[in-house]
Amino acid sequence: MHRVRLRINLSGTYGNQAWEELQHFSDVLGGEFGPDLGSSGPCDHSAASPHLEGEWCAALIEVETHLLAEYAVAHYLEQPRVIDAFIEAGG
Repeated sequence: MHRVRLRINLSGTYGNQAWEELQHFSDVLGGEFGPDLGSSGPCDHSAASPHLEGEWCAALIEVETHLLAEYAVAHYLEQPRVIDAFIEAGG
């Protein structure tokens, strides 16, 4: 199993909207999203307000092979909300 870590720009979205609206790589076996994976810090706004400029949150996706992980990185980096994507070491 190989894991790709993403940093996703949340600015102007609500809750998990930025994650849910990504075009996900077709060969993803599993994925997680949330501040426990990394973030710009606690949100300083109510849940009814959009995320502020500069807010980001991390995600992890899993794919079967290293080659698929390389394709996944390229796939996610083409999307406007993805700040960074890389294959985690040890996969």
